[in-house]
Amino acid sequence: MNLREIHARMKAVAAVAGLPLQAGSWRGTSGSVLGGGTGSSLDFQDHRHYVPGDDPRHINWQAYARTGHYTLKLYREEVTPRIDLVFDVSGSMFLNEPKASRVWELVYFCLESGLRIGGHLKLFLLGRSAAELPEELPVDQAVNDRWPATLGLSSDDRSKVSRRLPEATPPLPLLADQLDRVPFRAGSLRVLLSDLLDASAPGRAAAALTAAGSRGLVLAPFSRQESSPDWQGNIEFEDAERLTRRQQRVDGDLLGRYRQAYQRHFAGWREACGRRGVGFARVSDAGDFLAALQGEAVPAGTIVFNGKSKR
Repeated sequence: MNLREIHARMKAVAAVAGLPLQAGSWRGTSGSVLGGGTGSSLDFQDHRHYVPGDDPRHINWQAYARTGHYTLKLYREEVTPRIDLVFDVSGSMFLNEPKASRVWELVYFCLESGLRIGGHLKLFLLGRSAAELPEELPVDQAVNDRWPATLGLSSDDRSKVSRRLPEATPPLPLLADQLDRVPFRAGSLRVLLSDLLDASAPGRAAAALTAAGSRGLVLAPFSRQESSPDWQGNIEFEDAERLTRRQQRVDGDLLGRYRQAYQRHFAGWREACGRRGVGFARVSDAGDFLAALQGEAVPAGTIVFNGKSKR
């Protein structure tokens, strides 16, 4: 898999589509996206009475000519929005080549989309260790395709690495527990990129994405091998996180129960995100990238084209 080639393609895609940063009231330093306060943009917001110390360039002289009172024109401020991108790098995200490719496309797309609009990005990696604080990867390192050496390996490669470790690594906490430890910034756009394949309570995760006046987005890549498996007979299953294997006989009844549980799991996430106002979209590993976004991400408004969502 050529990450540089994927990165180049996603940089081109980010020129026509991106994260929904033009909508909302953001906080941050001076920039190019409308914020939640007053400033010097061209977007008129309101009037108020003039007080000494105000910039006289914003006095509404036409109103003064009519009323004899000084009033001030208020404009929306323009800020550099804060974007906190949380990348789940647990083993299931790289189940097979199609899913891994889609994951990397989403990562680079989010990075390039945020940079293109002038956002102040931070990137956190979940699922690599049980450390108290999630690993923060410098954005310039990610943009220059310099990722941790073992990130994104296939299950066979990870098995070889694990056999070289002196002792077994401790079990990872649930996704919601890890999210609680992320040092999110207040008023940021918090983007979670994860396949959500663990037992976390969706409501807890959604709450972490919307705390402190922030806005949350969840982009969940998935594989057709997970959502619509055709297992039949004796199957060898591998736990993508623990790298353990076991034999299991699969009949029609067991397969049906799996599919129902899978659907309930994601229905729970969709409902929890909806209650909290978190944008939620699953992204299939089938087809090209833009076609996959048209499935849920664009209709849900989690991805926009040229500043507008295509519904």
